[in-house]
Amino acid sequence: MTFDTPDGTTGARQPKAGPVLRWLNRFAGRRIRKAGTAFGGMNALVLTTVGRRTGTERRTPVGWFPGEDGSWLIVASAAGAPRNPAWYHNIAANPDKIRIELAGETHDVTAEQLHDEQRDRAWMQITTAAPRFAEYQRKTDRQLPIIRLTPRQ
Repeated sequence: MTFDTPDGTTGARQPKAGPVLRWLNRFAGRRIRKAGTAFGGMNALVLTTVGRRTGTERRTPVGWFPGEDGSWLIVASAAGAPRNPAWYHNIAANPDKIRIELAGETHDVTAEQLHDEQRDRAWMQITTAAPRFAEYQRKTDRQLPIIRLTPRQ
């Protein structure tokens, strides 16, 4: 499957990655790695990607939902911003160089973007469990990508 969701033209303002946001992400990451606890009212994991331009590892806490066969579903929502989050582009460039951490465990994973009926089923599951994602979708004209992370063999 391809990573082909273009940026939109309208949407919510995406916060700048200033010192407060970086501190919050580090704090959340430590909690998630250690205990796998929910953060912001939902299950969360630490997503490690490889920067598409820099080749540097990037860690981002993201919410997740259970997928089929023990996979994890994540949404590239950026809270309804017009642009896809940086980690989406990093995954697209390196879908086989991804790692997740939660509850003291690390998993090497492979990513695929869901399309068509698979995306529709996952979207229903996600918006039922976390209605805020439907609100994020209303804020932007891009379709929010849903990514399935499966354990790498």
